[in-house]
This record gives sequence, structure tokens and C-alpha cells, in this order.
Amino acid sequence: MVTILDNIANPPRVRHPEKAHRPDQEVLRKPEWIRVKAPVSKGYAETREIVKSNKLVTVCEEAGCPNIGECWDKKHATFMIMGEICTRACAFCNVATGIPTALDGNEPERVAHAVRQMGLTHVVITSVDRDDLPDGGAQHFADVIHAIRAASPATTIEILTPDFLRKDGANALEIVVAAKPDVFNHNLETVPSNYLTVRPGARYFHSIRLLQRVKELDPSIFTKSGIMVGLGEERNEVLQLMDDLRTANVDFMTIGQYLQPSRKHHPVKRFVTPEEFKSYETVGKTKGFLLVSSSPLTRSSHHAGEDFARLKAAREAALRKSA
Repeated sequence: MVTILDNIANPPRVRHPEKAHRPDQEVLRKPEWIRVKAPVSKGYAETREIVKSNKLVTVCEEAGCPNIGECWDKKHATFMIMGEICTRACAFCNVATGIPTALDGNEPERVAHAVRQMGLTHVVITSVDRDDLPDGGAQHFADVIHAIRAASPATTIEILTPDFLRKDGANALEIVVAAKPDVFNHNLETVPSNYLTVRPGARYFHSIRLLQRVKELDPSIFTKSGIMVGLGEERNEVLQLMDDLRTANVDFMTIGQYLQPSRKHHPVKRFVTPEEFKSYETVGKTKGFLLVSSSPLTRSSHHAGEDFARLKAAREAALRKSA
């Protein structure tokens, strides 16, 4: 009886209130090449305990990443700062939508402590969108970067940021760039023709300009962006998007298969074959990216540490070639 009364007084929070009224979408059966095993390893359990004991949030859990078993087994986790509630309502995303809680001033130190505990040589930090904050969370990103540098100076830092749309963009971005992350990632997510239905709160060319501006502010920072395919895009649209990223001097592009989190989310229009992913990788390299990661299970932070080493090697090779 107590449980029933508690549920009436404090009903469970709906994870995606903006999607609750939508009709259920068809869920396509996954092909063999997209299936992964459930996480059960000792390394996975140890990583989960470190995340839990430091009261941290990971995008691995919140976004339902299919690679969580593999990454956590190796003690690799992508920390999601500024809470677990996003102010945007993207049609593809499984992160909860609503009114966020206040920023936690102790979070930077807890993230840094977890990084040191896990012995990470490379860490990825992302966040929810915080349209409620005057700077979109830019200073909090900088605080996390500084805390990690102090606690674990040898760890390289990759950030995956929101777009800071309508947040006095130049100033917000300058705060983050001044903290000197090693890699600045901002995902386009999909081709521009899909933005109205897939990413309605964002603006495609604003995101392109954001990435371009990072290079203008600090050319030494690697820039990175990623998209999902299987959302109804055409091949020629993906190739044009590659050209747009190269115009912005982006170094690294990731391409992965979109997976539908629930029947209320945007449907998977089709599963792109491994051969098509390989073709995108080949084309991307000819267009001048230092690195292209393209496969069904590619995600922004998947194999991020290994990719960072490859990025550095590719830049050094390019510099030697041009010398």
C-alpha cells in the first residue's frame, strides 16, 4: 500500500515526455553484423562500480551504447557531465528530456578522481545540452578539463560538446578551447535534410561553423565529428556532408549505424551494410580527413584512445610529407 501511495504522490518520471504521445514505430530486425553480447565480464563490473562510487553519469548507459560491454571491460567509459537530463528532444536520442538539476560544483573533482582510479591514458567527456545555462555549460567543461589535468597530467582529454547555440557562441566556445582539450568533438549526427525531424533544436551550419571556429582559435587541437546512417539519408548527402566538414578543416570523422532506442523514437529506415561503411571510409580518406572510422558499431568514443594515437601519427606523417 505504501508503494502504491508513493507512486501516486510521486509518479515515476517519464524519460521522454515529448515522445509519449507519438505512435509506435516499426522496429526492424537487426542483421547479424549489428548484434553484440550482453556485458558480463569482471572488468565491466569493476568499471560500473567506479562510476557508481563516484556518483557519475556515463553516456554509455544513458544512450544505451551497444559497445558498453567491450569498452567497460577495458575500463573505458565516456563520462556525461552536467546531469542526466537534457533540455533538447532529439528524435534519435535515449538521454532523458526535461528540466535539468543545478550544476554540481564537485563534479569536476569526482570525474578527475575516477579517471585516476581507472588509470585512463585517454578520456572522453561529453554532456547533456544545457540550454538553461547562460554559457551552455562551457565553464563547467573547462573546470572538468582543468581538474583532470591536475589529477592525471598524462591523460589526454577528448570532449564531445553541445553546440552552444544562442549562448554568445564565440565566448562560450573560447572558454572551452582555452582549456586546451586534445580533441574537440561535436557531432553533426545526420545530414541537413533530416534536421527538422531528427535534430530539430540544432542548426546544421551553426555546427559546421563551431567546428571551423575551434581550428581558428587553436589549430593544434584535433577536431572531430560524427554522423549516424540509416535515418533515411541519401549517399550523395553523406558525401556533401564530408565536404562541409573538410571545408571546416575537421580532422576526424566517425560514421555508425543508427539504432532505435524505443518504438517512440525515430525509426531505422534501413541497416547499412558493412561494405557501404567501408566505401564511406575510403571516400572520406580521399577527401583529406586524417582519420575516418566507419562501421556499423562505430560510435564517437569507441576506441577513442587508439584513434587518438592514430590521429597523432597521421598528422605527423602529413607534416613530414609537406615539409
